[in-house]
Amino acid sequence: MLVLSRKAGQRIHIGDDIVVEVRRVAGNRVTIALEAPRDVRILRGELQQAATEFEIEDEAETYPVSSAVASRLSELTSHMTSSEMVG
Repeated sequence: MLVLSRKAGQRIHIGDDIVVEVRRVAGNRVTIALEAPRDVRILRGELQQAATEFEIEDEAETYPVSSAVASRLSELTSHMTSSEMVG
């Protein structure tokens, strides 16, 4: 782990696309600003655990469709056009 000291207004660049700026230091609180591409997920530490737990729960709630149900569904929809299935 790299540990750096920065003052308010100073920046840290990570790679070519990520910038971390210390905006304000007040007592034991630090306000930072982050610039990153939209596809980079940024979470506060306490939310990372919750996000991981949610993803596990979300995966646990998916149920596989039995082959019999899939076969019957295929039979029922085989004569339908794409627009009929959607709308």
